[in-house]
Amino acid sequence: MKALLAKKVEMTHIFDEKGNLVPVTLLLVEGNVVTQIKTAEKDGYEAIQLGYGKSKKISKPLAGHLLKSKAQTRKLKEVKAEDGKTYQVGDKIEINIFEENDLVDITGVSKGKGFAGTIKRHNFHRGPKTHGSHNYRAPGSIGAMFPQHVLKGQKLPGRMGAIQVTTKNIKIVKIMEEENLILVQGAVPGPKKGVVLLISKEKAKKE
Repeated sequence: MKALLAKKVEMTHIFDEKGNLVPVTLLLVEGNVVTQIKTAEKDGYEAIQLGYGKSKKISKPLAGHLLKSKAQTRKLKEVKAEDGKTYQVGDKIEINIFEENDLVDITGVSKGKGFAGTIKRHNFHRGPKTHGSHNYRAPGSIGAMFPQHVLKGQKLPGRMGAIQVTTKNIKIVKIMEEENLILVQGAVPGPKKGVVLLISKEKAKKE
């Protein structure tokens, strides 16, 4: 399995060979370093930990953790990998592990929307604005006479967004190695400058 951390730059569009307009997201790939390797013998499972970019301030415990890899980052992500033994701590993973037309799963933290009501958060319908009704955007009844309390899982107002989201089977449209940019088709979870994880599951390429 191939994996990379990248920073979301912006969305734009390009034209393919047939002249069709294709919306793409620009992902900046730089400074991917293997910071830790977990093995089944020691940790109970096999995985590699990746670090991305450089951070100005690093805590002393984290600096000790990164001492062997010589990385200077606070952005770490663990990826389960059966071939983790092929890597060594401190190895740099370059952009060329992916190819154009590869399919990848992209994981990121979605944009935070703050406190939202049920219409925006759960797509509830608006109430009637006629016949004396004042229930425009209220959720309505949230319980029954029995068991005389609100059941768990009830859809209510609350914080919206800022959760981990994975978008699957996204096509890599173009790779610009000199600029360290990967152009993927469509939208990617998260805000600008957000760090996302690209994972290839060795699926068949799109024609």
